[in-house]
Amino acid sequence: MLAAAKIIGAGLATIGLAGAGVGVGIVYAILGFALTEALALFALMMAFLLLYGT
Repeated sequence: MLAAAKIIGAGLATIGLAGAGVGVGIVYAILGFALTEALALFALMMAFLLLYGT
């Protein structure tokens, strides 16, 4: 049960990566790209934390 919850949580955390993909397509400045990339890395970190955290 706990393993299933971890996988579901990681899947939900990766929804943030979709926002990063949209942001890359609408980049107007270097700052915008940096903020988008930071959000994507944060979402990826949360997914890994949910999967492999204790």
